Amino acid sequence: MKVLIPTPLRSYTRQRAEVEAEGAALDALLLDLDRRHPGIRFRMIDEQDRIRRHIRIFVNGKQVRELAHALKAKDRVQIIQALSGG
Repeated sequence: MKVLIPTPLRSYTRQRAEVEAEGAALDALLLDLDRRHPGIRFRMIDEQDRIRRHIRIFVNGKQVRELAHALKAKDRVQIIQALSGG
């Protein structure tokens, strides 16, 4: 399925804004994404297997907060990363 990658994470995808990944659930999709683009999952998921506070994940335009969220092959996943600074 299509996964939209935010600009701050595109260094993992060779600057591509849209990549492919597979998985029956969000967690499986992120694991496959990390297999294809090593290191990207750690930027989105913390050590307790939770979505990091500055990351938002949308499936077909609706925010998803659970890694167990079921996915379908035609779903479109968008990852958004909040920027911070001072």
